[in-house]
Amino acid sequence: MKYIVILGDGMADEPLVQLGGRTPLEYAKTPNMDRMAQNGACGMLRTIPDGFEAGSDIANMSILGYAPEKYYTGRGPLEAVSMGIGLESGDVAYRCNLVTVEDGVMVDFSAGHISSSEGSTLFSSLSQEIPEVMLRAGVSYRNLLVVHQGTGSTSTPPHDIVGKKIAEYLPEGGDAALLLRCMGKSTEVFAGHPVNAARLRAGKRPATGIWPWSGGPRPSFPQFEEKYGKKGGMISAVDLLNGIARCAGMEIISVPGATGYLDTDYAAKGRYALDAIRHLDFLYLHIEAPDEAGHLGDVEEKVRAIERVDSVVGMILENFDGVLAVLPDHPTPISVKTHTRDPVPFVVLGKGTDSTEHFSEREAGEGSLGTKSAVDFLSFLFS
Repeated sequence: MKYIVILGDGMADEPLVQLGGRTPLEYAKTPNMDRMAQNGACGMLRTIPDGFEAGSDIANMSILGYAPEKYYTGRGPLEAVSMGIGLESGDVAYRCNLVTVEDGVMVDFSAGHISSSEGSTLFSSLSQEIPEVMLRAGVSYRNLLVVHQGTGSTSTPPHDIVGKKIAEYLPEGGDAALLLRCMGKSTEVFAGHPVNAARLRAGKRPATGIWPWSGGPRPSFPQFEEKYGKKGGMISAVDLLNGIARCAGMEIISVPGATGYLDTDYAAKGRYALDAIRHLDFLYLHIEAPDEAGHLGDVEEKVRAIERVDSVVGMILENFDGVLAVLPDHPTPISVKTHTRDPVPFVVLGKGTDSTEHFSEREAGEGSLGTKSAVDFLSFLFS
C-alpha cells in the first residue's frame, strides 16, 4: 500500500461575513476534496500541542509524528539543515526575515515578497558589515542568521505583529544584544541600497531591515523509515518543510516552478508527486499558497489558492489508488492574518467511509474519525 498526504498550508479558517457566513474552504469550489469526503471519512486533528506557538514548524513536525516536546529546537535550525548548513556545537540558527518597518511599525513581514535574487544581494552587502555572524540567503524573504557559540534568544515571529509597533517584540535573552546590533546595521546598509531604490521606483515595498526569530541548535530526529518501516519523500518549496524531511531522512523532491507563494506551479507539483510515489511508500505534498493568502488577509486569493489545491487533489485522485489524505497544518484566518491553534479538518480516502458530503471545518467536526492528536496521525494512516 502507498500513501500520499496533501497538506494545504493554513487552509483552515473561520466563517466570514463577506462569504455569507462560510469559511473559505466551504465557499471555494472543491469538487475533488468533496469527492474524497463522500467516498472516505473525515475528522479533526489537533496539530499544536499545549505550550507551543501555532507555527508551521510545530504543526508539520506533529503531523509527521515527531513530538515537538521531544525533538523541536527552533525553526531556524530546521531551515539551516534544508539549506545544507552544517551547524557546529554551540551554533544557534535563527530564521531571518527581510521585513518592511516604517515609523517603528511592522508593515510587511516579507518586504513585499522580495525576490530571492534581491534578497541575496542585500544579504551579501550586509554580511560584509557583520562578519561576526553567518548570513545565508534563502528563498524570497526567508533567510538565515547563525550565531556561533550562541546562547539563544526569543523574539516574536514578524507575521504575528503586522501593523504593530515593533518595540515590544524585539529579541530578548542571551543573544539579544548581538541580534539587535545586526538589525540596526541592516537598517543602515539597506537604506538607499540599489536593490531598494529599484524596488521603490517600481512601486514595491523596500526591505528596510532583518528580523531574526525562532533560533536554536541542530535537532536530532529518528529516521522516518526506521520509525514507520516506509520510505518517505517530501515535496515543498519551503526550507522549513524540507529541513524537517531532511532531519527525518526523507527524500527531497525538487519541483521546477514551485515557489512557496501564490504563483507556485500546482500542476508540476502534482506531476512530480505521481512520479515520486512510484518508488516511495509515502509522500508528503506541501502547498504553501493558502497560508500566504491568509497572512495577506486576502479572502479572494485564499479561495483561489484552495481551489488550486483542489486541482492537485483531482490530479492525484485520477492517477493514484492508494490511501490519500488532505488537510491543513493549522488555520490562518483572514481576520487575524496569522496562525491559530484550533484543530484542523482532515479527510482520508481508503480508511472507511462516513456520511460527510463536503470537506470543511464544520462537516469534518462531525465526521466519524473524531478528533485525533497529530502525532498519531501517520500511525493511524498506516495501520
